[in-house]
Amino acid sequence: MTEETPGFEEEPDVPSGATSDEAESKDAAPSEEEAAAPAGDANEKTALTAQLDQARTALNERTGDLQRLQAEYQNYRRRVERDRVTVKELASANLLSELLPVLDDIGRAREHGELVGGFKSVAESLETVVAKLGLQQFGKEGEPFDPTIHEALMHSYAPDVTETTCVAILQPGYRIGERTIRPARVAVAEPQPGAAPAAAKEEKADDEESGGGEEV
Repeated sequence: MTEETPGFEEEPDVPSGATSDEAESKDAAPSEEEAAAPAGDANEKTALTAQLDQARTALNERTGDLQRLQAEYQNYRRRVERDRVTVKELASANLLSELLPVLDDIGRAREHGELVGGFKSVAESLETVVAKLGLQQFGKEGEPFDPTIHEALMHSYAPDVTETTCVAILQPGYRIGERTIRPARVAVAEPQPGAAPAAAKEEKADDEESGGGEEV
């Protein structure tokens, strides 16, 4: 048997040229790949965030473009519909304007009692057709004079009116909707110059009667 030399213990194998402290430091220090991993993850997250922001910006721009395009389309549809209605009204107005003299003859024949027999049936059918096309007759005696729809052909003064009034309808007016085809041709009367309005006369008469009743 061999005898162990006292005072000596086995030491771990250490590569030549390296001390035990250096070996421990190598075991404790992280590798370059492990140190670079967290930095790579942060860069990738930043890049993804930037791409997401760009995608959101592009989406907002496309949404705005779509909304503007839709608004323009709606405005276009409204303009087309408005123009279509206007063209239809103009076409109807041009056609009906040519028939106004015929309607005037029918009106005069009715006033003179000459609208009888087959002529009456044809005249009433024509009036029904033009009414379906939207033609409306206007103009009545006693209504206030309105220069936008009336054409004054005769003028006079009258003591029984308080404002310019249509006292006779010489030719009726016609309209389609809000469009006037022909103004009503009328005779108008204005209050007599210097004459007190009828309402003021009645009020004065009432005051005189009430005052006379109080006297003893």
